[in-house]
Amino acid sequence: MWLLLAFLSATLLGCYDTAKKKALRDNSVVMVLFMNTLFSSIIFLPFILLSSFTDILNDTIFYVSTEGWEAHKYVILKSCIVLSSWLAGYFAMKHLPLTIVGPINATRPVMVLIAAMIVFGERLNAYQWIGVGFAIVSFYLLKLSGKKEGINFKYNIWIWAAIVASILGAISGLYDKYILAPEENGGVGLNRMLVQAWFNIYQCAIMGTIALIMSKGKGITSTSKAMPSMKFQWRWAIILVSIFLSIADFAYFYALSLPGAMISVVSMIRRGSVIVSFLCGAWLFHERNLKAKALDLLLVLIGMIFLFFGSNS
Repeated sequence: MWLLLAFLSATLLGCYDTAKKKALRDNSVVMVLFMNTLFSSIIFLPFILLSSFTDILNDTIFYVSTEGWEAHKYVILKSCIVLSSWLAGYFAMKHLPLTIVGPINATRPVMVLIAAMIVFGERLNAYQWIGVGFAIVSFYLLKLSGKKEGINFKYNIWIWAAIVASILGAISGLYDKYILAPEENGGVGLNRMLVQAWFNIYQCAIMGTIALIMSKGKGITSTSKAMPSMKFQWRWAIILVSIFLSIADFAYFYALSLPGAMISVVSMIRRGSVIVSFLCGAWLFHERNLKAKALDLLLVLIGMIFLFFGSNS
């Protein structure tokens, strides 16, 4: 069951990236992100209210526990980390081909390993080093593919935005493990629905504040290079972004809560979402240089397989 949920989550994440690309085309990043957090909050608000004021959701997978500041301070920090990642990622998604952003996002497990080496002094085994090697080669080839489309990886601000988004996403994944792990295992032991529901609420509040400030400062109509056009256009893809992400994350958290679920397997399967987004980039957006990028993607996936075996050896 947890394997099926992991594959469902991966497929929906690929659809999420595709809908996000559609929503962001010639559109305001800040307003699209605000709308996404708003709709995600609307999706989860009924679960919060029903859990707080009725017994309907008691002992179900949809129950949101009622906690105080000690729990919510962790969720607020998660909201800030994820929102920072999304802001960088949304700008990158708007200005770069989906077939380039996807493979960059798929290198997050490598970033986690490198962070573990630097911060915790961990040592990689042979399989993990091979996986890192494949990821580095694939990134170099992706750089060559980008040059054919006029994208300079060294000086392109949106490439750096995609990298920053991936690094922050990796940090968020590590943080999730910490706050969701039981206290006896060194974690915080937060209710997974509490985390998923409330971090959307907090993100909506933060993005609403940012959008309001920028609106007051006339950033909504700015067309300068420093502040790209903020003109907002409504698209139905904006709602789809929230729906796909909410269900994908729910399937992910639920999969991890089931007996026998392996975080390493679930995480690797989730990175397979890049296959869906890559195919959609080719089919829906008619992106170029697909053969070279397909090789880059293949190397990323091979690297993920080696990382998986290295993590379980």
